[in-house]
Amino acid sequence: MQYDAPMTKRLGKEDRLRLIKFLCSFAWADLRVHETEKTFIRKMVKKLSLDEAEAADVERWLKVPPPADEVDPQDIPLEHKRLFLESVRGIILADGEVDPNERINLSLLEELLR
Repeated sequence: MQYDAPMTKRLGKEDRLRLIKFLCSFAWADLRVHETEKTFIRKMVKKLSLDEAEAADVERWLKVPPPADEVDPQDIPLEHKRLFLESVRGIILADGEVDPNERINLSLLEELLR
């Protein structure tokens, strides 16, 4: 999966964490986080230059999903919708299987971001 490096650099701290929360939330769609999904998310943590405290939050979200009320598609800034969708597609495909819940959640996200 290719990411527009300047686009990821333009994300502010809050949006970087929001993106990772979305990825963790989608990784949990089938009720478990696969190793390939963890690897994908950890690579994104590095790509987004999250600090140690933020990375520790991510590790917690890999053990227990982030609270649903903190993963609201309406909070995604218009200019970052494409990046969020591409990233979510990447996490869904990371384990080589597309769970029906993942497919449903992606469809809902796409619909909400139109």
